[in-house]
Amino acid sequence: MSKLFNQLLAAATAVLMIACNSGSTDTPSSETSSTKDSTSFNLSNARSSIEAENAKFIEALKKGDSVAIASNYSQDAWILPPNSEPVKGNDIAAFWGSFIRMGVKDLKLTIDDVTGNEDQLVETSKYEIYGAENKLLDKGKYIVVWKPVNGTWKMYRDIFNTSMPAAPAK
Repeated sequence: MSKLFNQLLAAATAVLMIACNSGSTDTPSSETSSTKDSTSFNLSNARSSIEAENAKFIEALKKGDSVAIASNYSQDAWILPPNSEPVKGNDIAAFWGSFIRMGVKDLKLTIDDVTGNEDQLVETSKYEIYGAENKLLDKGKYIVVWKPVNGTWKMYRDIFNTSMPAAPAK
C-alpha cells in the first residue's frame, strides 16, 4: 500500500511540475511582445481570492451544504482522494455529502503557498477536519489547482492525503 501511495504521489508531483512549467522557457523573447501583459496579474490579489473561496467552502461545510461546496469546483473538476478513484463533475456534491454524513462539522485550512498566473494557480496547504465537540478527525496536506471561470477562481484539481499515522492492522 505504501509503495502504491508513493507511486501515486510521485506521479501527481510530476504532473503538477510539468503543468506549472509548461511554456515558460519555450517562448523566444521576440514572441513575448505579442503575449498577454503579465503585469496586470497580481499574485497577492489572487491569493486573497483563494482565501475568500476557501472561506466560502468552510462555511458551506459547516452548514452541511454539499451542493454549495460543489459550486466551488469547475464543471470539469476532479477530486483525487486517497485510496479511491477520482471523483468528477456532478459526483462532487455526493462526495462532500458523504463527508458531512460521516460527522464532519468543521474544517481549518492553512495556506502555505500560492503560485501561478492569470490562467492557473496552484495552492499548497494543510487541513484539519473536526467532528462533533471539536474532535480532530484528520489532518493532512493538499494541493488544489485553480482556474478562472467567469471571473471567479474555481477548483479544477483537488488532491489531499492525511498526515496522521495509519491505523494498525487487525
